Amino acid sequence: MRRTPHDRQTLPIAETFVSVQGEGKLTGVASWFCRVSGCNLRCVWCDTPYASWSPESETRAIADLAGEALDSGVRHAVLTGGEPMLFEGIEPLCSRLRGAGLHVTIETAGTIDRDLTCDLMSVSPKLANSTPVDDPRDPTGAWARRHEQRRLHLPTIRDVLRRGEDHQLKFVVASPMDLAEIEKLVDSLDAEPDNVLLMPEGVTVPDPPSVRWVVDACLERGWRYCPRLHIALFGNTRGT
Repeated sequence: MRRTPHDRQTLPIAETFVSVQGEGKLTGVASWFCRVSGCNLRCVWCDTPYASWSPESETRAIADLAGEALDSGVRHAVLTGGEPMLFEGIEPLCSRLRGAGLHVTIETAGTIDRDLTCDLMSVSPKLANSTPVDDPRDPTGAWARRHEQRRLHLPTIRDVLRRGEDHQLKFVVASPMDLAEIEKLVDSLDAEPDNVLLMPEGVTVPDPPSVRWVVDACLERGWRYCPRLHIALFGNTRGT
């Protein structure tokens, strides 16, 4: 997939903050978050539109970001977006953080590969439920067409997964109809069940009956149920 060129010494940043990791294998771990602004996709249910649909950013130096991470006092860093793999600067930032002894997680859709190594590669392949069909933010349908063309590329996902010393595949699910698509992807990627996570779509804490089908799917297949701890603790709030 085509990369977006950018100065290796800077990144467009939507926000940085310290919080607990709300999703995935490291749920509950105190972490420094660095959210880049800019994305090559437009998910209909995106919960960070200020980094995608309506990007807001401040250009910051890699050295400044690395210094902030070290000064935070936590030992885990999460590079997220938007899509962090769009930008060349993510490579030196990841290298600096790991060189300083921080555990680095990268959150990505798996559509772009980069020359880097992280501790946990968190890939969220975008299912058909993510395409913004008839979305008022996309009146011409141009983004829907781009998104559908770009959202999934198995060879790139395989390459990206190999960039992490550990990895997880995190799927946002909206209905039981998503399960067949997930099963096909999991089989194509030869993914271990313990690395497959299902996360119900939404920015509120779901009622247990509404997600029972997700729990049952995980129990039947040996996958993991992935709640959003930060939503339960803080609500749908920036900087958490």
